[in-house]
Amino acid sequence: MSSGSFDPAPLQARLRLFVIGVLVFSLFLTLFARLWYMQVLSSEDYSQAATKNHTREVLIPAPRGAVVDAAGRTLVGNRVSLVITVDRSVLAKLPDAQQQAMLDRLAKVLGQKPADLRARTMLCGEPGASKPPACWNGTPYQPIPVAKDVSAQVAIEVMERREDFPGVGAESATLRAYPAPYGVNAAHVVGYLSPITTSELDELDKSGQDSVPHRSDLVGRAGLERTYDAMLRGTPGVKNVVVDAIGYTTGVEKQTSPVPGATLVTSIDARIQAAVEKELRSAILTARKQYDKITKRNYVADSGAAVVMDTKTGQVVAMASYPTYDPRVWVGGISQRELDALYSPASGTPLLSRALQGQLAPGSTFKPITTAAAMGAGYGPKTRLDCTSFFEVGDRKFKNYESASYGMIGFDEALALSCDTFFYRIAYDLWLKEGGDSSNIDAFDPLVEMAKKFGLGRPTGVDLPGEAAGRIADRKWKKQYYDAQKDYYCKLAERPPAGTSAFLKQFSREFCVDGYRYRAGDAVNFAIGQGDTTLTPVQLATVYSALSNGGILWEPRVAKKLVGPNGKVQPVPAKISARLPVPATTLRYIDRALQETVRTGTAAWKFNGFPLDRVPVRAKTGTAEVYGKQTTSWLASYTDRYAVVMMISQAGTGSGASGTAVRRIYEALYNLKPAAPPAKQATP
Repeated sequence: MSSGSFDPAPLQARLRLFVIGVLVFSLFLTLFARLWYMQVLSSEDYSQAATKNHTREVLIPAPRGAVVDAAGRTLVGNRVSLVITVDRSVLAKLPDAQQQAMLDRLAKVLGQKPADLRARTMLCGEPGASKPPACWNGTPYQPIPVAKDVSAQVAIEVMERREDFPGVGAESATLRAYPAPYGVNAAHVVGYLSPITTSELDELDKSGQDSVPHRSDLVGRAGLERTYDAMLRGTPGVKNVVVDAIGYTTGVEKQTSPVPGATLVTSIDARIQAAVEKELRSAILTARKQYDKITKRNYVADSGAAVVMDTKTGQVVAMASYPTYDPRVWVGGISQRELDALYSPASGTPLLSRALQGQLAPGSTFKPITTAAAMGAGYGPKTRLDCTSFFEVGDRKFKNYESASYGMIGFDEALALSCDTFFYRIAYDLWLKEGGDSSNIDAFDPLVEMAKKFGLGRPTGVDLPGEAAGRIADRKWKKQYYDAQKDYYCKLAERPPAGTSAFLKQFSREFCVDGYRYRAGDAVNFAIGQGDTTLTPVQLATVYSALSNGGILWEPRVAKKLVGPNGKVQPVPAKISARLPVPATTLRYIDRALQETVRTGTAAWKFNGFPLDRVPVRAKTGTAEVYGKQTTSWLASYTDRYAVVMMISQAGTGSGASGTAVRRIYEALYNLKPAAPPAKQATP
């Protein structure tokens, strides 16, 4: 190559270096621009995100509202308890061996088993955790309570030995308290609390709500605690705790104070409630000492209930169920053994409220309904029918239970004397007028229709959860029952197991063939509250309240008003469910007849000496026969102001088992002095 020629290589090299320099400069410029944007323009957003990333919300439970009686006496309140807690964030920093050693020492001080204590410190759902309530279902960002109601000495011992108990603290907590004025129990009325469940937390998540702040909530599970849970619970406070990268709590950023729940004022009168509970229990224990001539053994008297209602407002003055339980058993957690006992048939299933959920045949207490229906179907006050000792339908004799043979009588005497055969004749006659067609499920039945008008076969609407509807065993129900049970009884009729009774064999054969038919026997049983018709004590209380007040069926109410922490009052209004389609003249006629029950009728022997002129009591006794069991005792009654209903299962006659107890309840209601027992005559 000649010396004068041009070499382009250096120029190309400088061009490449220039391009690379421009690219590097652009990258640095972009990087610095991004850093400037993040640190200057978006610093506030990132600061908030970072803060949010290292804080957690912890629920501060609000003091739960009290439940008081009509006079302001506390039925359910709150008390302060010393609680030992364990901070998981501190516990997790310890080696496993030190964790176990510390828990062993703490368990010894608390008088617990180490395994039980460790179970309480584990979160529900984590590997190795026990099932609720043994595990902790609350948030992991707050200390976990492991022992409640500890003594001050134990709390001091734990706090003074911090080197032996790292992460363990002692603090005060609010727990439910039951002052029991007049010694009341009222467990089935007030209900109880238990921790929120995993399924309930899942529902919160599905609804878009944050479940974490609710993990340690106690929720009303029964009674008033459940119905008015939202108002009693109040508004929880929120504490924002600071956590590190591992999740350990390192401090508190801010917190808001909780708002206490409202006070629930009820219509319960603690004095009357205590009297009702006492008399119900006494009647049951007395019945167990009485000999049953039919079964040749003492009465079982396994359960019972009593209801007192204000007939003018529908408010519940008292409501008791037996057997009952101590509501304090739920405070601070319940053991599996205690929980099993509450559901155990061997202990009488005490968690079941017989007043709301006890569904039994009403017996003769049903007869005022039959009377109202009959008088609307052509019968009247001048009707006279023969009260014989039995009434024959086909080849079966239906006998009087409590009544003897009284000859020709009217509705008034039939009610006071509880003559079954009088009402058998009414029911049989109406069944024939309906056509006597036992297969027509659409036939009009005035007795059934009147029972529905009186509110039977459906819940009353009382403001307590778990109410049963009862059952009206009419033609349609019998057809439904037949369709559901036909295969079972046909199989039983074809191949009865060894030991099957002759009665059950015959019943199965007949049921398999045409068990859907509503026969004359079903009709006459229905008229006196026998057979498959059932109702609850609170339903019967609404019926007899309507007889007292001129035909108004109330929705029973236990709550009267809610008083907020700011003093604002929210009334719980009474509500009319229906008005009876019964003429006032018929209601007055029934009223006069039921007055005779305690003067000359089946309950008169229990009301001797009672001031009936001052406090006119109307009543109807009931003795319901139950296949395979002893008779159910019913006594339904009312005055111009109160209705009192008592039911005792397997206890004999209505007046025999419940008469004395109901009388004493009226003495408590009207502040009457109990009548002195008759003086004993000197032995000659």
